[in-house]
Amino acid sequence: MTSPTAQLPMFKDPQTALRAGIESYHSGARSASVEALRYAADGGESLAQWKLAKMYADGDGVTRDDRKAFDYFSRIVEHFTDDDPDPSLRSAASSAFVAVGLYLREGIASAKVPADPERAFDLFRYAATFFRSADAQYNVARMYLEGYGVKKDLRQGVSWLDLAARKGHVQAEALLGQLMFTGVAGGVGQRPRGLMYLTLAREAASGSSSDQWIIDSHDKALASASEAERKAAVAMLESYLKRRE
Repeated sequence: MTSPTAQLPMFKDPQTALRAGIESYHSGARSASVEALRYAADGGESLAQWKLAKMYADGDGVTRDDRKAFDYFSRIVEHFTDDDPDPSLRSAASSAFVAVGLYLREGIASAKVPADPERAFDLFRYAATFFRSADAQYNVARMYLEGYGVKKDLRQGVSWLDLAARKGHVQAEALLGQLMFTGVAGGVGQRPRGLMYLTLAREAASGSSSDQWIIDSHDKALASASEAERKAAVAMLESYLKRRE
């Protein structure tokens, strides 16, 4: 009889395993890529850790498991908290910080991971400043606006939203636009600019249920805007898009 261990793939080193895992994944053999990626991840390959974390978070080729996703993302956070990652890994490292922050913001009840909003805020702020991540900047803004994990601060929240919105972050554009249009940020004079941001977000919003609030916010603002405000918003939008080019 063939020994069970004879059926396990053999890899020269973690780098070889990483390449094999990525190749298997992109060839469509996603389940088969897991063993190679685990070998690479256990050997310290951050990209393998990130890929496995994403797969477990999304249920992509594996059974969804938020605890495993959290653990793999956390390995990356622990590794890069004090070290600047290679340029090719900055995006993965940045998204790992945001992912762990999101898990800790609410906790993982099924895995008995308690919520830790203060730690979540620190992770978001680190990624927002060190990696200049728009996702992180948006989440820092939300926590300032809600006073969750940090003292409530409208000015700071709007400032961070503005940074993320300027990078084209759809949710940041929508929330900033909503705050401006309703007068929460900047007063009545900001209604046209708020409608401009809501229009930008509405055009970029996906058809998913998670983005329905963006569509609803835009439609509500558009319906209540005066003709003068609509024209001003269109002019602002044209100028804004030209500056982006």
